[in-house]
Amino acid sequence: MSPWQAGVQLGPYVLVSPIGSGGMGEVWKARDTRLDREVAIKRLSAQHSARFEQEARAIAALNHPNICTLYDIGPDYLVMEYIEGAAVKGPQPAAEAVKLATQIAEALVEAHGRGVLHRDLKPANILVTAKGSVKLLDFGLAKLTANSDATQTLAGAIMGTPLYMSPEQAEGKPADERSDVFSFGAVLYEVVSGRRAFDSLAAVLRDDPKPPPALAETVMRCLRKAPAERFQSMAEVRVALGGQAEDLPDVPSIAVLPFANMSADKDNEYFSDGLAEEIINALAHFPGLNVTARTSAFAFRGKEQDIRKIAETLDVRTVLEGSVRRSGNRIRVTAQLVNAANGYHLWSERYDREMADVFAMQDEIAQAIAKALRLKLAVAPRRHIPNVPAYEAYLKALHYSRQISPERVARSTEFFERAISLDPEFALAHSELANFFGNQTIAGVMPAREGLPLARAAARRAVEIDPSLPEGHGMLGMVAALYDYDWKEAERCFRLAMAHDPVPPSVRSTYAFYFLRLMGRAGEAVEEHRRALKEDPLHLGYRIQLAVSLLADGREEEALAECRQILELDENFVPALFTFGVYYVLKGRLKDALVAAEKNHAAASWNLQAIGLLAGALVRSGDTARVPGLLARLLPGEAYGAARALAVFHLLCSETDQAAVWVAKAIEQRDPMITILLRHPVT
Repeated sequence: MSPWQAGVQLGPYVLVSPIGSGGMGEVWKARDTRLDREVAIKRLSAQHSARFEQEARAIAALNHPNICTLYDIGPDYLVMEYIEGAAVKGPQPAAEAVKLATQIAEALVEAHGRGVLHRDLKPANILVTAKGSVKLLDFGLAKLTANSDATQTLAGAIMGTPLYMSPEQAEGKPADERSDVFSFGAVLYEVVSGRRAFDSLAAVLRDDPKPPPALAETVMRCLRKAPAERFQSMAEVRVALGGQAEDLPDVPSIAVLPFANMSADKDNEYFSDGLAEEIINALAHFPGLNVTARTSAFAFRGKEQDIRKIAETLDVRTVLEGSVRRSGNRIRVTAQLVNAANGYHLWSERYDREMADVFAMQDEIAQAIAKALRLKLAVAPRRHIPNVPAYEAYLKALHYSRQISPERVARSTEFFERAISLDPEFALAHSELANFFGNQTIAGVMPAREGLPLARAAARRAVEIDPSLPEGHGMLGMVAALYDYDWKEAERCFRLAMAHDPVPPSVRSTYAFYFLRLMGRAGEAVEEHRRALKEDPLHLGYRIQLAVSLLADGREEEALAECRQILELDENFVPALFTFGVYYVLKGRLKDALVAAEKNHAAASWNLQAIGLLAGALVRSGDTARVPGLLARLLPGEAYGAARALAVFHLLCSETDQAAVWVAKAIEQRDPMITILLRHPVT
């Protein structure tokens, strides 16, 4: 092939400048002298000239606004529409990703309907114009299927771009439109995450990527290794994207970072945290505003990260940051609302107030943010304004309650009880006390017969004071399910909890895990977990609950991908290590099981269930020297959690009769985790 140069004339076309070249050939920008318009001219290299007619026939069969148009054909070149645009790239906000993906899907639906497979979908072959229109290019590897009137390429030939091709395409096996579905999934993964789904051809064949930060369910279904498990057509993908578009309106969003404590007394951090959390709660009641929940927003405490990176991780457009300085009864608060796209301040203000005015100041800040975001100016009326000493005790209690350990129980309980004694009508204090006792019990810090009755009493008092409080009803539902085994009462309580608007992510996740999943409604549980994670994407507790619900729904690869993502965020997260340990034992991957079990035990040596897992993994591996010492820490099984741990041990050793004895003992102790363990899909 002789080199082309600017000024060379091919019939009525004059070459202007090269656009690109590669192993397949070269593409030039040219001018059509007859119609006075710019065109793109493509010529294949000699070794690929046999595909010239195939590409021409493929493109000629298509007429769609999202597909590059074929204008003309020369003796050894194609003349096509010239497109001013850039290759599609990420990360894109979820709503924008859906818009782009829908256009790509529309183009492929048209191609497949005409009997044309693309077979080389990749970002470089998808241009986005300045107006946001997608154009699908390069049908050089297109295959015309049996329902077209053209011949196919050689069977067994491996063609395409390795990191985007489907497993069957990579192995040279017959491919149909589901192969384009896989490649589409790889492109969409990159659009929403900003990184490739696979880093090697081996990964395409063997590994599942961790779920992307948005559109995960659609993307991961496209990327399933077996064609039968994917969407069966691009038309199905288009329908799924339509549902996503309905769930992703173009609405403002915000994350409130923990306020910096600028006080001389560093112990005042509880107050600066509490102030930021109260603003989160106030903003959550504004219609049309997506607010990141506390756990995810506070995950960036003490980390020097760019605001734009934080916003990308949390999928928000704006970030509120601030500081608090307290001296006696005087407080000074500075707050700045930042546009994450460019780092500019949308609003900033300083407030100097007396402590008695703290609630009015919180509402004032929320109103100012709403005004800056052009939201309807309305703050939900406070259910109850506690007196300041009760409020301070409440904030201290919350500060200690979020650290799950035996040492923190007494301090947190002390401050909750002080808040309630100072203001008996403080419903949120009762509700959070109930939540504290429930969490400590689930974590194994408090025995169930002690913790769950206390949780129930506090929750009942909370809903007596304020019947609309969703967290109180949710805790009553959890106690009814895990302690009383009263599923009818549990459902009644959860219905009351879910009737609130908005539903707090903690309530949604509790309902999904402790009711829907235990009732065998795993598919519904998965959807509720995903909704909770939209508001609190870095909450590892919600993520492991999603993983277990996915396992229960038969979606093993998605579940394991979730667990891997959890361990990337926190390599010592005990529930994920436990899930992997049990899974590996049951799958016979004993080396992996021991690694997970050892890490689980090292991270939570006080957790007796970790001992049961490690002992079981050692027995299955044939390394029994340490087992008697481990079991000695569990026997005679009277310590809280020991019966459950022994049940785990015997289940892993396939000793079901002995396991049943310890299960019965755990039920007698009213261990709430035994119900969860028995319904765990990998035990």
